[in-house]
Amino acid sequence: MKILILILLFQLSSLSASGLPLRVGMELSYPPFETVCNDGKPCGISVDIATALGKYLDRPVQIQNISFTGLIPSLKNGNIDTIISSLTITEQRKKAIDFSIPYATTGLCLLLNIHSEISDIDQTNKQGVVIVVKSGTSGELYASQHLQKATVRVLDKESSCVLEVIQGKANAFIYDQLSVFTNWKKNPDTTKVNLTAFQKEYWAFGIRKDNTELTGQINQFIEKFRNEGGFDKLADKYLPEQKKAFKEMGVPFVF
Repeated sequence: MKILILILLFQLSSLSASGLPLRVGMELSYPPFETVCNDGKPCGISVDIATALGKYLDRPVQIQNISFTGLIPSLKNGNIDTIISSLTITEQRKKAIDFSIPYATTGLCLLLNIHSEISDIDQTNKQGVVIVVKSGTSGELYASQHLQKATVRVLDKESSCVLEVIQGKANAFIYDQLSVFTNWKKNPDTTKVNLTAFQKEYWAFGIRKDNTELTGQINQFIEKFRNEGGFDKLADKYLPEQKKAFKEMGVPFVF
């Protein structure tokens, strides 16, 4: 009887190692990293990374579309196994979850109204200046810590923040470099940019506290994927224009 129980336990542990779905949380509203394609399926850089991670771990991947502010609570509650959603490492988030080693380097910069007299972050912390940030992002955290004199509006969606700048209701939107570049290219007649990062940031996978086994596996995957040129291939596939433009502007690229 004891031998039979041991065999069953071994079989269950084997199934958990390979057949158990890897539940990946991301907010599918941030193209080209996390979005929904025309066929209604998740797609983008983060989806490709999740798929590659699933193959590396020999586990099927389940993408769960969760609002950005709901990702960390979902991870802590055990509803998902990891977050791959352009998630910035911050000291505040480290208190709630663990992080993998970084897989991308980016930074906060400014999307500006075309008529704004502001040109850099040093000019924003003053009365009469209106700044918009997306809820739950590092941009919101930065504004709360450094822009006490300015009026800071916290909005739920990136598109809402961009619209405020376009319409001249806000002087600037604090967000990551790639998103700022993309929104500027979409609205060249109403916006301008300063792509120089005033705060360097690192993106990583979010992992539940003390899940050291998965953290180790993900770290090994990131190193292997990088060494095999996986991130470079994703940049060439999804971000060729941005990669070229950043190089011409002398701005370091994310991968």
